[in-house]
Amino acid sequence: MALEAAPPRDAALPDFVLRPTTGFYRSFNPLTKLAIAALEVVVAFAIPGWLGPALVLAAVVAVGAATRTLRELALIGLATLPLLVSIVLVNLFLLPGASDAIVRIGPLAPTWSGLAFALLASARLLAFSTAVALAYLTTPVDDLLADLSRRGVPKGGVFVVGAAVRMVPRTLERAGEIMDAQRSRGLETEGRIWRRARGIFPLAGPLVFGALSEVEERTMALEGRGFGARVRPTLLRVPAETRRDRTIRWACLVAVVGIVAARLAGTIR
Repeated sequence: MALEAAPPRDAALPDFVLRPTTGFYRSFNPLTKLAIAALEVVVAFAIPGWLGPALVLAAVVAVGAATRTLRELALIGLATLPLLVSIVLVNLFLLPGASDAIVRIGPLAPTWSGLAFALLASARLLAFSTAVALAYLTTPVDDLLADLSRRGVPKGGVFVVGAAVRMVPRTLERAGEIMDAQRSRGLETEGRIWRRARGIFPLAGPLVFGALSEVEERTMALEGRGFGARVRPTLLRVPAETRRDRTIRWACLVAVVGIVAARLAGTIR
């Protein structure tokens, strides 16, 4: 009786383990993309005037167009709109030392200095949020966690990073599931504002208790998989790291140190 040939070694591995990340910017090592994001944040805040945030936003838009993530970046920018509005209003009316009033409305006097400062602060905040978001949108979470494990980050730290990254998407997903379930029970969540506000409480309770229950389930699952064991886990997939990645990271580090040193020395003001 002839013996069947053994399947290839890689045949038993899932597709996501074997499939490499491809495409411009997406194929960079996760740590490389974090280094680029850190450089962009330093450029946005350390370089004075509009030059820093303008350079960062231009780079983010260009990379976003190349990676087809402009829509997601725009949504993240819209999510920061309430914070940006509050920054503009506070600085427009309450900037210390500003005396160049645009117009006087009773006791209120918006100033040109406050408006300029608020717009610059908003541009820097938008550059910061989109630079970090771009790294997140182009990096699979599994790749980021595997790369951190490969570099010797403790399992607890890797778990915290993974939980923080997945928290917002999972919360939004759970909120949608609860909302659909409450609608099927006759809860009115559309219409006037007061009717929508009334639907918040039936949503908040299950959302909070469901999150607490999920924490307990996740803890039991982690312990069942040997999370507390003092051995280094075997990684099925490790993100590729090339000479290009190392070169980019060193260049980002040198640029960050140079910009910070120049700012502290007063070379750039």
